[in-house]
Amino acid sequence: MKSNWKRWLVACLLIFVAVCSANSQKKEKVEQTAAAEQNMRLSVDGTYLVNAKGEKVVLKGVSYGWHNFWPRFYNASSASYLVNTWGAEVVRASMGIELKGGYLDAPQKGIDCVQAVTDAAIEEGIYAIIDWHSHGIRTEEAKEFFRKMATRYKGVPNVIYEIFNEPVEDSWELVKAYSEEVIRVIRSIEPDAVILVGCPHWDQDIHLAADNPITGYNNIMYTLHFYANTHTQWLRDRADYALGKGLPIFVSECAAMEASGDGAINKEEWNKWLDWMQQHSISWVAWSVSDKNETCSMLLPSASSEGNWKDEDLKEWGRMVRDELKKAK
Repeated sequence: MKSNWKRWLVACLLIFVAVCSANSQKKEKVEQTAAAEQNMRLSVDGTYLVNAKGEKVVLKGVSYGWHNFWPRFYNASSASYLVNTWGAEVVRASMGIELKGGYLDAPQKGIDCVQAVTDAAIEEGIYAIIDWHSHGIRTEEAKEFFRKMATRYKGVPNVIYEIFNEPVEDSWELVKAYSEEVIRVIRSIEPDAVILVGCPHWDQDIHLAADNPITGYNNIMYTLHFYANTHTQWLRDRADYALGKGLPIFVSECAAMEASGDGAINKEEWNKWLDWMQQHSISWVAWSVSDKNETCSMLLPSASSEGNWKDEDLKEWGRMVRDELKKAK
């Protein structure tokens, strides 16, 4: 009887030690996760993107092509490959709006594609840009979409909201009014996430936003898009003007050929842009993960939907972007 009592006591002690150890490990894991999330939290300080410690952050990555034309690439495997093999620190989910098969035609398909890439980026510990890839103002539809996204990703530090890809015909006054409405919706749910605001004329009229910026909200940046064989020193001068007025800039789309997405690659101008972005600590995202017959599509039709691309699956532009991202790591 005495021996049984001792065995029972030892068993209880072992169980107590195991429970304490498990609780300690769980607490440590929770603390580590919280610390990692806190460190990933981005904010805007002056013209710079910064982390929780106030240190400058420069993100470099790739943009998926229009989801309605290249949905096959919108999956966790391709995102994982871009992160772990190419070295992408941010991926951009470009949800097409107006064109055939876009969000206006099939909203749930667009949401599914965006969430697949965004969830994968979160799992990989990098950033995701949720891009309303539109060329015209669709205020009510955008508000509904970003209300859903902000609710789903509330408090998740990996998510950046790009609320207007490239305004084309609309004036800055109209784009600003639209942006303020969408920002208000996001901020009612998500008070801290970085929000990217588009500028007129395919994100080239950054100087107009600099002269009349959005006020009353923190963590707002403005997008500049360039294609190096079309947009040369004149656009860098315009961006310098905006920076000089304190406007924070994020290059959410860029490439080295003509603005059409086709034509010759201009390596000299591309390198000038890389130097300029490095000089000003500006984040950039290269266009695009797609297999269209054009220069800016990084992939050939032979490329797998899930990544694991061989050199022979990549166009010259894809190899250039991959090598630049690897070099930056």
